[in-house]
Amino acid sequence: MNILGISGFYHDSAAALVQDGKVLAAAQEERFTRKRHDADLPVNAMSFCLRRGEVEPDGIDAVVFYDKPITTFVRLLKTYMRVGPKGFRSFQQAIPIWLREKLWIPYQIEKGLRTMGYKMPKDLYFTEHHESHAASAFYPSPFESAAVLTFDGVGEWATSSVGVGRGSQLTLTEQLNFPHSIGLLYSAFTYHCGFRVNSGEYKLMGLAPYGEPVYADRILDTLVDLHEDGSFTLDMSYFGYLSSLKMTNAKFDRLFGAPARPPESELTKREMDMARSIQVVTEEIVLRMARHARETTGERNACLAGGVALNCVSNGRLLREGPFDDVWIQPAAGDAGGAIGAALYAWHQIEGNERHADGHTDAMSGAYLGPRFSQDEIERYLDDSGYPYVRMATSADRAARVAELVDEGKVLGLFMGRMEFGPRALGHRSIIGDPRSPKMQSIMNLKIKYRESFRPFAPAVLAEKASDWFDIAGESPYMMITADVLERHWVDAPSHSDDIRTWVNEVRSDIPAVTHVDHSARLQTVSQEQSPEFHEILTAFDELTGCPVMINTSFNVRGEPIVCTPEDAYRCFMRTEMDYLVLEHCILEKVAQPDWEHDDRWQTTFELD
Repeated sequence: MNILGISGFYHDSAAALVQDGKVLAAAQEERFTRKRHDADLPVNAMSFCLRRGEVEPDGIDAVVFYDKPITTFVRLLKTYMRVGPKGFRSFQQAIPIWLREKLWIPYQIEKGLRTMGYKMPKDLYFTEHHESHAASAFYPSPFESAAVLTFDGVGEWATSSVGVGRGSQLTLTEQLNFPHSIGLLYSAFTYHCGFRVNSGEYKLMGLAPYGEPVYADRILDTLVDLHEDGSFTLDMSYFGYLSSLKMTNAKFDRLFGAPARPPESELTKREMDMARSIQVVTEEIVLRMARHARETTGERNACLAGGVALNCVSNGRLLREGPFDDVWIQPAAGDAGGAIGAALYAWHQIEGNERHADGHTDAMSGAYLGPRFSQDEIERYLDDSGYPYVRMATSADRAARVAELVDEGKVLGLFMGRMEFGPRALGHRSIIGDPRSPKMQSIMNLKIKYRESFRPFAPAVLAEKASDWFDIAGESPYMMITADVLERHWVDAPSHSDDIRTWVNEVRSDIPAVTHVDHSARLQTVSQEQSPEFHEILTAFDELTGCPVMINTSFNVRGEPIVCTPEDAYRCFMRTEMDYLVLEHCILEKVAQPDWEHDDRWQTTFELD
């Protein structure tokens, strides 16, 4: 049975194919269109999934959309009636899109399938937004039963939910409703600190360790009425998102003593403190909700999804201090993952198929669910283009050469295997470097990624040696939690300056390029079972240097989706100051390449996030 799951028309459109209960393929539309957070119907992602599953033109058994648009439309209308006439400008922009596209999703899907040569199946289902999130969290998890928590901006009405999954059955028992939203609260501070909503939240999280939670009490005393069970109400008089195109308003500005920071302007101590304060409040909300879920469900394990579940700092604290024995987080926790959740919900809840979990192995295949390009395809592309390369005879030879280059201080683009699904690069579409270098963070931020210098890089570490370097007892295969670098790897650092540009470059550990200012790291543990090719590279580096850790950041520049094809990889390689590019078994040296004559600089091609 072939079930096609679709998320789309809001942001981060994606498609997923569940074939006889197995998540066979999944991809985000932005990777194909090269348009960041592409919200259109994911026709390219749908096409890839169906081709990957070798689905016949009439072989789709069901299509499932991850949201109920009519319910969402009703919520919008009721909201505008509540705040009108103040929300007229927002109403004027939103409603035409709904009347033209979002209320006609069945037709849009049928039209998209028809253009690809596929027949629309008779079964078209719509799951609720948070049902999709919950299903994406529980069904692929390794747990036979678990508490399920979801939190994001807003679905139809729900902004957070608590439920329980047991076997093939998933039930949501409680929900918090719009406009009271942990995701929108965090986005309000993202906006006020000068970052883009739905894109810059991870920047706010990265900025938080530079500050102090001096505004946390003010947030809890004035903005948020927080209850013991993690539910809360917001004082909406401080927020603008009900009636305007802005997240906050003048009253919010007065509360925190200044207007919103202009984007791209200099960061001050105030923004650092605001970031830390809302991070602390967010963690407290998540912990209270988790304790409540543990008490009401009686479950010892938990599954998480929704955009807020991408907050790896909060996740790390939940794992360390929370009430659960273990926590599993959907690697594509945002809206994109809803495509998987919707398809799995239909397979188990609607079609009534059983589910089996072994308590250890999840069903996400390492999140390596996207396209793969063969060695022959890559060599044909390079030969036809006239791009010189050296072909490694074996994967062991490739691993040894990559390890040597990283040890020499080179920065490499790594392109191999199937593309990752979700926002994290996990070694298949990654840029890698030496974590021991005190200059590497600055080099990669300013010369490779072209992004803000304060942002930390993530480490990839051999799973079997992770506990030798980080304070972690389990695994983090999807880079979804933070853990501290072990104190024995710390080095004495000078008293930090209030100048963030100086502070960020201080050497704090034996692996300074992946150690944040609070000695934390957002780590990926790499196992031989889940990612044998990347594991082989890390092993070779460990054997050469005694360090089982590498920098692992996504293969893109600021504002660009992660690369999908060899062409995307080569273009990004030539635009930046990367030294080498690895395309499967082919290694390309920058200085050996022909002059790059294309005038499509990333600054003009991609909108900055």
